[in-house]
Amino acid sequence: MPTKLVILDRDGVINQDSDEYVKSLDEWIPYPSSITAIARLSQAGWKVAVATNQSGIGRGYYDESTLAAMHDRMLELVDTAGGHIDHVVYCPHVSEDGCDCRKPLPGMLEQIRQALELDSLKGSWMVGDSLRDLQAGNTAGCRPALVRTGKGERTLASHPELNTPADPTQVFDDLAAFVDWLLNGETCP
Repeated sequence: MPTKLVILDRDGVINQDSDEYVKSLDEWIPYPSSITAIARLSQAGWKVAVATNQSGIGRGYYDESTLAAMHDRMLELVDTAGGHIDHVVYCPHVSEDGCDCRKPLPGMLEQIRQALELDSLKGSWMVGDSLRDLQAGNTAGCRPALVRTGKGERTLASHPELNTPADPTQVFDDLAAFVDWLLNGETCP
């Protein structure tokens, strides 16, 4: 039986994204429907994890304590809504660092697998707003879901092969729509 796990990208899925980076707690603006959706997932028995590229740290735009404040706020909001996020991982590197964690590589998803003591991620979901989120999920054995929030519309426009009969990616307006679909038995969105 597949593990009931949903791995979420952060910027553009849980909170508003910015081409200028989300650099402070004031700039970290959650989508209220995403906070509620995460709570609904955990209340329904799903584990929820977050895997987020945060190259703004490597670029010197903000530091790890600022990122921790954003994540503390995210965890607090989900907890207040009656939910729980089981694990959060981030990659602070820029692509030139040559790490194995920056999406589209699956390193962060492997960290989640290990932290949650899972045999595999097969059957889990990776929900993101960019092609690299989907690629990381596919490599790790997750089922891919793309949301139109954040950079999702741009991703769809530049990759028309997504959500076609040849591609397994499911596409949703936002995280709340994905959760509605998932909790209602995964019929066509």
